[in-house]
Amino acid sequence: MEIYFSTKKLAGVLDSDKERVRALGVDAAKALARRLSQLSAASELETMRTLSSRCHELKGDRAGQLAVDVTKGLRLIFEPADDPPPSKPDGGLDWTAVKAIRILEVTDYHGS
Repeated sequence: MEIYFSTKKLAGVLDSDKERVRALGVDAAKALARRLSQLSAASELETMRTLSSRCHELKGDRAGQLAVDVTKGLRLIFEPADDPPPSKPDGGLDWTAVKAIRILEVTDYHGS
């Protein structure tokens, strides 16, 4: 799958082992690198459902975005790169047709 980033700054942090460690710490940086590798290797988003990454669509003010677990609490937030995103006849996201994503952030959106 092709991976794009919402900003050059985010790309700079997530594309560099050194910057990932600086921003997230060693363990989270390693976990994030593993997730990015899995996403890159996947032929389509549907593949991520078979991993233990808990890849899922978000709701509410984050509708249209997806998240994948990085570490306890930390999530990689992204969206399909296609505009509009591919959809099934019922209007839901067609995970099998998503071949490119745009990473928006790495965050703990449940944090206080």
